[in-house]
Amino acid sequence: MDEPQVKFILLTGISGAGKSVALKYLEDVGYACVDNLPVTLLDHFIETTQRAGETRVAVAIDARSPGNLRSLPDILRRHRLQGLSIRVLFLDADDITLVQRYSESRRRHPLSRRLTDSGQAPGLHACIQQERELLDPLRNQEHVIDTSGLTPSQLRHWMQELVGQSRQRVIMTIESFAFKIGSPRDADLVFDVRCLPNPHYEPALKPLTGRDPAVIAWLEQFGEVREMVNDIEQFVRKWLPRYTTDTRAYFTIAIGCTGGQHRSVYVVEQLAQRFVDISNLLVRHRNRPEFS
Repeated sequence: MDEPQVKFILLTGISGAGKSVALKYLEDVGYACVDNLPVTLLDHFIETTQRAGETRVAVAIDARSPGNLRSLPDILRRHRLQGLSIRVLFLDADDITLVQRYSESRRRHPLSRRLTDSGQAPGLHACIQQERELLDPLRNQEHVIDTSGLTPSQLRHWMQELVGQSRQRVIMTIESFAFKIGSPRDADLVFDVRCLPNPHYEPALKPLTGRDPAVIAWLEQFGEVREMVNDIEQFVRKWLPRYTTDTRAYFTIAIGCTGGQHRSVYVVEQLAQRFVDISNLLVRHRNRPEFS
């Protein structure tokens, strides 16, 4: 049987990756939320909420939080062995996105208050790198959400999908993306379909997407397009059991073309139709937010 809805969510990740948006969403849907909880208080907080009968709790712990972050994996492991349903969500983004967000918000990085050996505060890039090293043990705990290029509304939508899913079965995500923007950091498998014929160069098809019947008909006239979809499906079906034999709860397949509009969207939609037998299947189009 599937376990009940997740009772405890640990939200962590790189500063500027959207944790405040994610935590606010969890608060809006009824989770009791605590931000920047000291690591040393986590045990006491879990025990207190359990005694109080809280059924949905979310805690944000990151580089700002006092205490030894490297002890967190052991703390989580111990509580899981005691039967607590815990989900770890790690929000990440590429350095370019993080720098842009800090520039737009004009906020200081939380690690910028620390001084280097020279007596000067470290620069933003140094702070980001230091934070990545500090949080590396947590990044590999469970599920990484790459928020590079995502709007706050997209992130809230993704949180809605993830929180509403059972952790017992693997959640498989198939998503399209644009190589000109960058491949998603949270992908387990990345397939490049830029070798396929490109509808972009057909004037009548250029403004359309891989969901439009005219584009679908145009692509399906090429044998290599069908072969590509067939090969990806066969590869995933063959190796998916191996990828999901460990404790992972999520598996993400990313399909990329140049602009994330025609070929990758088409291939993702075709694969989604072929994997209807997978109950926990999510379909996303990173560069077409109107599809979400």
